[in-house]
Amino acid sequence: MNHTLGLFTCLFLSARCFAEPLVIPLWPEGVPDAQPAGGAEFIKDDRLYNVQIPTLTYFPAPKGPAGVDGSKAGGTVAIVCPGGGYTRLAIMNEGNGLTQWLNSLGMPVFLLKYRMKEYGHPAPLRDVLRAVRLVRSRAAEFGVDPQRIGVFGSSAGGHLAATAGTLFNHPAGRTGAALDAVSARPDFIVLQYPVIFMEGPRAHHGSPESLLGKNPSADLVALMSLDRQVTQDTPPAFLVATAEDTSVPLENSIAFFTALRRAGVPAELHLYEKGPHGFGLRQDLGPTSTWPRRAEEWMRSHGWLK
Repeated sequence: MNHTLGLFTCLFLSARCFAEPLVIPLWPEGVPDAQPAGGAEFIKDDRLYNVQIPTLTYFPAPKGPAGVDGSKAGGTVAIVCPGGGYTRLAIMNEGNGLTQWLNSLGMPVFLLKYRMKEYGHPAPLRDVLRAVRLVRSRAAEFGVDPQRIGVFGSSAGGHLAATAGTLFNHPAGRTGAALDAVSARPDFIVLQYPVIFMEGPRAHHGSPESLLGKNPSADLVALMSLDRQVTQDTPPAFLVATAEDTSVPLENSIAFFTALRRAGVPAELHLYEKGPHGFGLRQDLGPTSTWPRRAEEWMRSHGWLK
C-alpha cells in the first residue's frame, strides 16, 4: 500500500488504526482520463485533497465469538461518500463517524474515495456508479446481498449519493468497461444535509463550480440539479437537514423530498432546528443528535436491518 493510501486509512481509523483494511482500486484497468501530472494526493486538517486514484476501503461488519458473523444487517451493505464541497474529503467527520455507526448496526461499509474538482463532472458520477457496480458484482465474495446496497452521503457526498440514485443509467456514468453491464442503481440512499441545487440563492457556495466549472452549460446545470432528475425508479431515500445550516440550506432537502413524493418514491425527511453544517454524528445537539436512530428505524421498517 502506498504512503498516501496508508495515511488515509490510518487517519480514517483514528484510534482504531491497528490493522489495515482492504483497499480496492475502483479502476484496476486504469483511471478514466487519468492525469499523469496531477500531483500527489495529500491530507490536511484530517481532510484528503487531490484524489487521483479512486478506491473503496472495506470495513467488514464486526464478528461474533469464534469468528461467527454477528451481522444484524441481513446482507445489507453501505457505500459511504464523505462530503467536502467536491474539493476535499472530510475523512474523520463524515467518513469515520458514519462507518463506526453503520458497523455497530452489523452493516459492512465501503468508504468511497472519489475524484473531485481536479477532474470535475463526470468523474465523481463514474466513481460512485463504478463503486455500486463493483460491490454488486463481488457480493458473494464479501458475503453481502447484491439487492441490498445503500449509498450514504453527507453534503457534497450527499449530492454524489443522490446522483447514484437518479443518474444510475446515464450514459455519462459509463466508460465502456465490461462492468458497465452490472446495474449501478442503489437499493436505497441516505442523505445528510445534501447539496441538491446547482444554481440559485439556496445552492451551496463552492460545490457547483468545483463539480461543473466556472461556466457550465444550462443543460449540465439542469442535469446535476438533482431535484429535477428524480423518477419513479429512484430508490427509497432518507434525508436529514437543519434550520441552522447556512452552507447548504434545508430547502435543498425539501426540494429533493418533494420530487420523490411527486414521483411516488418512498421517502422520509427529518428537519431539525439546531445543528450547523457538517454536524455529522455530534451528540450535543438535542433532538438533532437522534437522527441516526431515526435512520435506523427507517431502515428496519424497509427490512434492510433485521
